[in-house]
Amino acid sequence: MTETLTEVSIASLNHFTYCPHRCWRMFCAGEFVENAYTVEGSTLHDRVHTLGEGFRDGTWQVRSIWLKSQKYGLVGKADLVESKAGEIYPIEYKRGRKNPWENDALQVCGQALCLEELTGRSIPTGYIYSLQSHQRQDIVLDDKLRRETIATIESVRRMLQTGKMPPALYDKRCRGCSLYGGCLPQAASKVERYQEIA
Repeated sequence: MTETLTEVSIASLNHFTYCPHRCWRMFCAGEFVENAYTVEGSTLHDRVHTLGEGFRDGTWQVRSIWLKSQKYGLVGKADLVESKAGEIYPIEYKRGRKNPWENDALQVCGQALCLEELTGRSIPTGYIYSLQSHQRQDIVLDDKLRRETIATIESVRRMLQTGKMPPALYDKRCRGCSLYGGCLPQAASKVERYQEIA
């Protein structure tokens, strides 16, 4: 009998890589708070997620497609999947410019893992489309990124299974986080230091 894996959302790979504590709040505690960034992102995805498929400039496009991998227990939606000249690749839409963290790349890689299982074809490259610059950034789906993605899937799965909350750690990523008011990582750090002194 095959063991059923706890399903992991493709989107959770992005959130966990960006901040494990934020990911726990969203996917374990069910917390979500809107701010200017999340509203802008939701508006973008509402436009992108208009169901549809068809040809554009010789490229077959499918929007808002659900993906699933039995092997990795991964499920989620791709903003856009294209097929051109025998190549298939996922495209993830983001509102801003390229960020210095790998969270977006892991999300694209997760989509590619699902597409590879669904199609039986190798996918060497995916893309991130920036609404701000109106440009695509190539994401090379090399062995290193694939290993990181698979390891992150397992880390998220452990978090979902155990319910254990990762610590809230403050850094510059906290500044735009809509959940900052709930975790207050700076305050938690001050309390810990106060308890150590006492």
